[in-house]
Amino acid sequence: MKIDRYFTENEDPSDNAFSLIADFDGTEDQLFDIKVDSNIPVLPLRNMILFPGVLMPVSIGRRSSLKLIKEAEKKGSYIAVVCQKMAQTEEPVLEDLHRIGTVAKIVRLLEMPDQSTTAILQGMVRMELKEITSTHPYLRANVDVLEEEIPQKDNKEFTALVDSCKDLTIRYIKSSDILHQESAFAIRNITNPMFLIHFICTNMPLKIEQKIELIKIPLLSVRAQKLLEILTREVQLEEIKASIQLRAREDIDQQQREYFLQQQIKTIQDELGGSGQEQEIDEMRIKAEKMKWDLETKNTFLKELAKLERTHSQSPDYSVQLNYLQIMLSLPWGIFTTDNINLKNAEKTLNKDHYGLEKVKERILEHLAVLKLKNDMKSPIICLYGPPGVGKTSLGKSIAASLKRKYIRMSLGGVHDEAEIRGHRKTYVGAMPGRVIKSLVKAGSSNPVFILDEVDKLGNDRQGDPSSALLEVLDPEQNSTFHDNFLDVDFDLSKVMFIATANNLNTIPGPLLDRMELIEVSGYITEEKIEIARKHLLPKEMEANGIKKTDIKIPKDTLELIIESYTRESGVRELEKKINKIFRKSARQYATDGYFAKTEIKPADLVDFLGTPEYTRDKYQGNEYAGVVTGLAWTSVGGEILFVETSLSRGKGGRLTLTGNLGDVMKESAMLALEYIKAHASLLNLSEEVFDNWNIHVHVPEGAIPKDGPSAGITMATSLASALTQRKVKANLAMTGEITLRGKVLPVGGVKEKILAAKRAGIKEIIMSAENKKNIDEIQDMYLKGLTFHYVNDVREVFAIALTDEKVADAVDFSVKKAAKE
Repeated sequence: MKIDRYFTENEDPSDNAFSLIADFDGTEDQLFDIKVDSNIPVLPLRNMILFPGVLMPVSIGRRSSLKLIKEAEKKGSYIAVVCQKMAQTEEPVLEDLHRIGTVAKIVRLLEMPDQSTTAILQGMVRMELKEITSTHPYLRANVDVLEEEIPQKDNKEFTALVDSCKDLTIRYIKSSDILHQESAFAIRNITNPMFLIHFICTNMPLKIEQKIELIKIPLLSVRAQKLLEILTREVQLEEIKASIQLRAREDIDQQQREYFLQQQIKTIQDELGGSGQEQEIDEMRIKAEKMKWDLETKNTFLKELAKLERTHSQSPDYSVQLNYLQIMLSLPWGIFTTDNINLKNAEKTLNKDHYGLEKVKERILEHLAVLKLKNDMKSPIICLYGPPGVGKTSLGKSIAASLKRKYIRMSLGGVHDEAEIRGHRKTYVGAMPGRVIKSLVKAGSSNPVFILDEVDKLGNDRQGDPSSALLEVLDPEQNSTFHDNFLDVDFDLSKVMFIATANNLNTIPGPLLDRMELIEVSGYITEEKIEIARKHLLPKEMEANGIKKTDIKIPKDTLELIIESYTRESGVRELEKKINKIFRKSARQYATDGYFAKTEIKPADLVDFLGTPEYTRDKYQGNEYAGVVTGLAWTSVGGEILFVETSLSRGKGGRLTLTGNLGDVMKESAMLALEYIKAHASLLNLSEEVFDNWNIHVHVPEGAIPKDGPSAGITMATSLASALTQRKVKANLAMTGEITLRGKVLPVGGVKEKILAAKRAGIKEIIMSAENKKNIDEIQDMYLKGLTFHYVNDVREVFAIALTDEKVADAVDFSVKKAAKE
């Protein structure tokens, strides 16, 4: 095998240099008749493709590649040469490499003056990577040699194709400033068609994607056709560029390269019908004339527009500046929707969308009435708070619909970056306006109904406190000049109707809470849930599941059983899921059998649709035992009843034990109750010795559920008093209230939810602080029906009402009289 050499006209053949292509005595068969192991080393290249038959110098940089080259050169073995998909990948794996490459042989290694190593590689035959077998000390892989299909020498069409490629390449070289003109001499002297095509593919300054596409083509004739298409396009581009340069050169100085490039771009744009940048700026200037801006805002915009004109379109600052101006033009400056001030229609809309919620509806109608009288009013900041699923967010939609305003919802749950509210300064990379401004752009008006959802779940970290940023947004005295960092001009938010929603007011900072008008959206009783299900949930879920109103009916008694036995919540979200589940199962049965087996879902059918009941109603458990008292508790899903149990056991020291997963405040309530009874033992006619000879154990059942809060104070005191006196507690009685060391009964919260829980459990009488009477007076009579309230100020009054004179069977007497006899 010999390596033929092609020389330029000015080159001495005796020079010790390497040929550009290898001819193998002119027969391609010799090129492919090589023995290649299936598992060979892999040399990944950056932005380089080696074709069969071509010699190519490669500078070796990686240590692993250097080790590979030296070992392969020493052993005289073949290597697989492939191109990386991403040039910056330092340790490529199979997914980082193009699969098609070339089997190559190392012709020589050269130590360069800068201490680097250059390998002269000779392409042999195309191959395909199958799998990586080793990564250390360098890549090794299994490969499949790909056969080349070369046309016959007497194929005239292929010969013409090769000649065309040769001519176009020479034309490209002559019009290009990148390639040496002497390269054309080498091209003319290559007679072998295959090596000519591969030489052009390797050495032409084509995109790496184009070279990958070429080496993947199995037929040499198809590869030559594709190369001809690429060369034709490149030659045309070079000639167009030469023409543009010729026209631009008359007006510019050779030394001003930047200006020269700008002139080229301008000439191209002129050919296409004018500068897009100029057209865009003119359009923005025309829009600015129509905007309802004050003088300061208009001057700011024109100043920034002039800055955009001076900025080069290829500069990174151009897109930032353009984005800023587009947002300024997109904001609804002075654009307002006309409010629908028809109170009857508004009330009708609110009643149609929501059942109950009388306080909230009354407040909205009051706002509309004032707006109608004054015809201009700063919108209020309303905060709807209550348990999940009671309709706080959906109420905002109804308010927007009743006012005929645009509706925007912004969820604040998990937001912990101040820039989410105020935006970033536009000097930062990737700067954006805050979510308030972006939402107004989306709404297209300056007086939408803006829902700030889950305002109690705002976070804060090193990037600032978003709740503090909301202070300006939610202050009617400040939000007329809201300042977004990105916009950097004031925007009027005073006409926006902000409605915040929250589950828990305790996590909202005080200053933020002070700016909002609080409206409680409390839980629903069973009767209300039934009406909500009939009027809203059933039609909605029927439509969602493709069921007609006449197909399936769910009567009231079935809905009541779903509410009582399959859900435990203040709202109706879980109820909606259960109804959806019933319709889903019905839809599946209809799709399978072609008819509805159950056209009316009766209470007995619920087990088939929803399984066994998930919850049992909290029920009053009687007063047969001393020391067992019913209390009322508030939870995030509504009110519940709880039982406080006290038992006595003999033991020195009078130890108090508290169990039932109680929090610190609840434990303190138990200790306060015991200390009060010790201090006022004579009130209950108790011997003081009982506290020294009997241990006291207070337990609150359902130990898996954490319990805390002061509202069980009088419940624990009554339980201790009942156990120590062995007197029964009045039947069907529950109580709630905080106790002090002096025996005072303090008011508690969650009154409505606690009353609902008492009604569900069959309680008839409730004891609470006299200060809670004002809360009872605000509750509708329908909630209070069947209940008797005892308002107390002192624990003595609680004992007088709750403890009966009847003692339990086998009672132990701890009275003073009994102790004196002993």
